[in-house]
Amino acid sequence: MAEPAYRDDWLPERKGGGAWPAQGQWTYAEYRRLPEDGRRYEVIRGTLFVTGAPDYDHQFVVHKLHRLLGNPVEENGWGIVLGAPFEVLLPRGIANPVQPDILFFRTGNGPESGDPSFAGVPDLIVEVLSPSTRRRDEGIKLESYEDAGVPEYWLVDSKARTVLVYTLMEGRYVELDLFGEEEGVRSMVLPDLRLKAGDLFPPSRRR
Repeated sequence: MAEPAYRDDWLPERKGGGAWPAQGQWTYAEYRRLPEDGRRYEVIRGTLFVTGAPDYDHQFVVHKLHRLLGNPVEENGWGIVLGAPFEVLLPRGIANPVQPDILFFRTGNGPESGDPSFAGVPDLIVEVLSPSTRRRDEGIKLESYEDAGVPEYWLVDSKARTVLVYTLMEGRYVELDLFGEEEGVRSMVLPDLRLKAGDLFPPSRRR
């Protein structure tokens, strides 16, 4: 399930009783009351979103991003790459919290040992599209990351086997490029990165 949970009777029972907040009024404190039930909960502009377990293709891409993005980042001392579940509290209450699929933090801009979450702006966010999250990733999340000042945002589409890169220019996202399987992904945040888009996707199903 990817759309906002609008009905209180859909939500788990609240400890101590009482009603959950109405959509548009969720806070981080209310979010912290939600159970750890295997779902990914996010609060964006006061609205609660929930996502169920991802499919194989989604997790394959996330695994590849961890390795093909994370390894050169670590080897070159560029920073750190993290993946969900990890809470990011974007400034001005834009998200309390959001849990992107992949996060990159430059050295000096990121969580430290012992931090339960990160309050601030990551340098790069990657979301892997799936049928249940596509509208959110291409809509409210893109707008929210833009408003928060996230320098770069990737949308990885395992169905189309493409990587769409947005870069922030004068406070607005512009499309840097749409990279197909045979192309190397270009990044303004990580200009020395060498990553072929096609290496992120599972082998095509045999006919």
